[in-house]
Amino acid sequence: MRRINTRRSLSALALVATAGFVLAACGGGGNGSSSAGGKSPGEGKPECAQLTKYGNLTGKKVHVYTSIVAPEDQSQKDSYKVFTTCTGATVQYEGSKEFEAQLVVRVKSGNAPDIAYVPQPGLLATLVKQTGKVAEAPKDVSDNVDKWFGKDWKAYGTVDGKFYAAPLGANVKSFVWYSPKMFAKNGWTVPQTWDEMMQLTDKIAATGIKPWCAGISSGDATGWPLTDWLEDTILRDAGADFYNQWVAHDVPFNDPKVAEALDRDGAILKNPKYVNGGYGDVKSIATTTFQDGGLPILKGQCAMHRQASFYAANWPKGTDVSENGDAFAFYLPVTNQDNGKPVLGGGEFVTAFNKRPEVQAFQTYLSSDTWANEKAKDTPGGGWVSANKGLDPNNLVSPIDKLSAETLQDPNAVFRFDGSDQMPGEVGSGSFWKEMTAWIATGESTKDALDKIEASWPKS
Repeated sequence: MRRINTRRSLSALALVATAGFVLAACGGGGNGSSSAGGKSPGEGKPECAQLTKYGNLTGKKVHVYTSIVAPEDQSQKDSYKVFTTCTGATVQYEGSKEFEAQLVVRVKSGNAPDIAYVPQPGLLATLVKQTGKVAEAPKDVSDNVDKWFGKDWKAYGTVDGKFYAAPLGANVKSFVWYSPKMFAKNGWTVPQTWDEMMQLTDKIAATGIKPWCAGISSGDATGWPLTDWLEDTILRDAGADFYNQWVAHDVPFNDPKVAEALDRDGAILKNPKYVNGGYGDVKSIATTTFQDGGLPILKGQCAMHRQASFYAANWPKGTDVSENGDAFAFYLPVTNQDNGKPVLGGGEFVTAFNKRPEVQAFQTYLSSDTWANEKAKDTPGGGWVSANKGLDPNNLVSPIDKLSAETLQDPNAVFRFDGSDQMPGEVGSGSFWKEMTAWIATGESTKDALDKIEASWPKS
């Protein structure tokens, strides 16, 4: 699924996003389902059980618009074969790198697709509030999400109490990459708490190896990896409820709890004894690309790199990414046991712009456990996962995908969507990125960085 591009293209979203969307608690999604009539081609096939009620859809087409482009689009297209077999309808797939910049424009101009895979809750709210053309999800979809996803996920597809969009793919950001082989060789063990992680950090530093490496350079989006650091730490320090308030600006961006979390990150990232393995001093973090950030692990120049599950795509060809291999990941430990197991991540949401039977049938299929497992089987190269609890991790190819699925399905997991993706564009993809970069590159203080971001928050 779309992983890296989600964050890179948010600068385009800033052109169309409005300020301060607060997603309401889950709505019912009570719309009924429509039917084309006639006998469904899927009658009698177990995998088609949810789709036969939509009737015979032979000859109908569903137009899907998404940012998922080649080569990742092929597994998407392959995963629709069961839908076509069950209904007779086909999917017209359109992937575009200009998705965020064009979607709102197309919808407003009357050129909306049937379905769009929307990668940010803020963009979903923009579409609902600015266009009035988003169709509320049918009951079958709402029921599937209630069954297969957590309440947190349903809330992110809900705007003003109405449920519109089911989750699709997902990624986990609460990971620290390391080398199991390197750890085994040195007798290091994976830490279970933040304090243990800091003790390990000191132990590694004493050997002459820099414990951490990092990179935040990403063109116009430079700084975004540090927003993930801070968001993850706020979840661990202050909890999910406070995190929600902070993202919605119900508490100031520069609240003392936020400053405490950023200083906790600074104890690692601004300590020259701890960083930046393989690249240089603290300031080198700002000039090292996020793609290159963790690569010194393979050379033994650093030991840990905090980055999302999608970082798996950046290891060189031939790297053994597995539990005992050259590279793998562990869950970023908690600082406060009272906050459960917070998981920071991202994902896409299936957003519809009409209620034709074939469109509702496709929405139902994508929200089911059937599709999640078909998609896993049709992604032989790995690099995709879903928070769908009906997904069998054994259908996932790569060990990191399996770890991600297990993390998302953990009954103790408290999932929260990437905060900057929900904030107004002036902040989430503007001042937040800029000031986090200055915090590292120029040594800007925690207070100054957070005060400047707070001052940039739109007044209305």
